[in-house]
Amino acid sequence: MSSYVYKTTRRGVLLAKTVSYQVRLCSGNFRHLEVLKDENNVAIVTMKRAPVNSLNTELLTEISSVLTDLEETKCSGMILTSFSDKVFCSGLDIYEIFKSKPSAIGTSFSTLLEVFIKLYGSTFPTVAAITGHAPGSGCFLSMSCEYRIMVQNFRIGLNETLLGFRAPLPFVKLMLNTIDHRNAELALTSGRLFSTNEALQVGLIDEMAKDRADAFDKANYFLNQLKMRPPIARHFTKQSMRGALLQDISINREMYVEDHVSLLLQPNIRQLITVYMANIKNKKNSKDTRTTPVP
Repeated sequence: MSSYVYKTTRRGVLLAKTVSYQVRLCSGNFRHLEVLKDENNVAIVTMKRAPVNSLNTELLTEISSVLTDLEETKCSGMILTSFSDKVFCSGLDIYEIFKSKPSAIGTSFSTLLEVFIKLYGSTFPTVAAITGHAPGSGCFLSMSCEYRIMVQNFRIGLNETLLGFRAPLPFVKLMLNTIDHRNAELALTSGRLFSTNEALQVGLIDEMAKDRADAFDKANYFLNQLKMRPPIARHFTKQSMRGALLQDISINREMYVEDHVSLLLQPNIRQLITVYMANIKNKKNSKDTRTTPVP
């Protein structure tokens, strides 16, 4: 298990690795997550499912469990990040989707929407420290956080169209809540992946960082600034801004799951997935290049 220290910088508190600092873990035994809390009750949730944090049902269930725990323990804030300096999250696990029965595919996507509901509607502030590429569901997770800080020279977006099918409707609605309609339409219809700088320009992210340490510096600065705001007023304001989409996905979750499963079971889509998997197999160093998502 990694451990960390916190040192003062011009912008607040900076997370740095060490071997001696003791931290308090959230409850639960996690295979694909590392969950640490600092002295200010801020949780650092690190996805560590090698090689590229593809979201299978197990990882999604762990994230959902952590979010519940953080609500119950009245967490002061959360930073969601990746163990990798190349990929934040590559999207839903293509192998699980291809090999699973329809019911299992539905369970996986339903769990992803459960994570969205808890993350998007959390009472505590959330920051995505995006340390690598974030296509597909990686972008969806990032947009679910309140604040997004992305390391330079990576790409983020909903690029499902490049594989020959549309992004799931909850993904589309969340992007429309995040950036303006015209940029969202152009991005979704072309399957565009934004560079870090481009994502900053359209509002898909809030800040750009030069490296992991800088991303944590800025994430902690953002959370420290919120300490000066009354938490109840802040949360009510957040709910008023996010309530409509939360209600829509909560009420229509089953419909969205059925739509998603129906899409992925279409013969032409299965063929596209088969071709994509074959391309992955033939690529050198596929562990680091498997960043195109299946929605």
